[in-house]
Amino acid sequence: MRRVPKAELHVHLDGSLRPATMVDLARDHDVLLPVTDPEELGEAMVAHDSTDLESYLKRFALTVSVMQTEAALERIAYELLLDAAEEGTRYMEVRFAPLLNTERGLSNAEVLDAALRGLRAAEADSPWEIRANLIVCALRNLPSVRSLEMARVAADFAGRGVVGFDLAGGESGNSAHRHVEAFDLARDAGLGITVHAGEAAGPESIRTALDLCHAMRIGHGTRLREDPELLAEIRDRQIPLEVCPTSNVQTRVVDTLADHPVGQYLEAGIPVTVSTDNRLISGVDLSTELLLTSAAQGWSWTDLAQVVRAGFEHAFLPEDDRTALLTAVDRELEALGD
Repeated sequence: MRRVPKAELHVHLDGSLRPATMVDLARDHDVLLPVTDPEELGEAMVAHDSTDLESYLKRFALTVSVMQTEAALERIAYELLLDAAEEGTRYMEVRFAPLLNTERGLSNAEVLDAALRGLRAAEADSPWEIRANLIVCALRNLPSVRSLEMARVAADFAGRGVVGFDLAGGESGNSAHRHVEAFDLARDAGLGITVHAGEAAGPESIRTALDLCHAMRIGHGTRLREDPELLAEIRDRQIPLEVCPTSNVQTRVVDTLADHPVGQYLEAGIPVTVSTDNRLISGVDLSTELLLTSAAQGWSWTDLAQVVRAGFEHAFLPEDDRTALLTAVDRELEALGD
């Protein structure tokens, strides 16, 4: 699976730190960790005991606490991309909410600049070919003025490494309705739009993302099957789902990987991509996520190749760039299939 060329479209920077880096940065930032052995910390950060999305998200308080300087952000982005490249990822869209990284005085622009420097340095230094861009997240539980703030800085960086805009955070009880103005601004700036929806809340959350937020992709979309009419519309419009199966098990949206509806969506003709969500907190890399999901769902090589291709087909990239990536990926998939 590591030899399979992959694209990851749904991965959070603040959920994907190396444990050893957390230990180093916690020392520098005077942050108290539950344990200081990197191996033990890595295990402690995995959401084995979460009971829902909100308890899963509580771990972010610790990761964000060590992500408050330009050097820390640059290092974390750099290491994430190197790790992804080593396991065969060729393209990655990394998302996070810069407003969470301004507690020690950084501006939103300084936060994005630092993360982009890390990504670009990793692209140059990696012995494996990889490209990456950023998606800026607004947060559902915060006032609309903060989502507008995120949309404005995302628009300022459009064409400079930011390719998309997202709405993340606790979904249940936090409708996307109040963030519509931010999505209007992001759309008008030419950014790709993706929205976390249909995870902790039901298909009505997906409907809001489509109708009011101009969603081009849906983050998770796990509960889409509860509304057959909406499922048919998603299929007919070819709206991709950014599926994160292990994370969905950890947030108790599904019981097991075998119970996950990702196979149902694939069979229905919906574009499905697979991502880790959070490499540290979910405890998986993309190769592992694909391997476990393929085994649990009983996918054939053809099924797997279709999912892999969807990650490149629906990247927030110019058409020429997507075509070039897909041409190379198709050659490799054909050789692996033989």
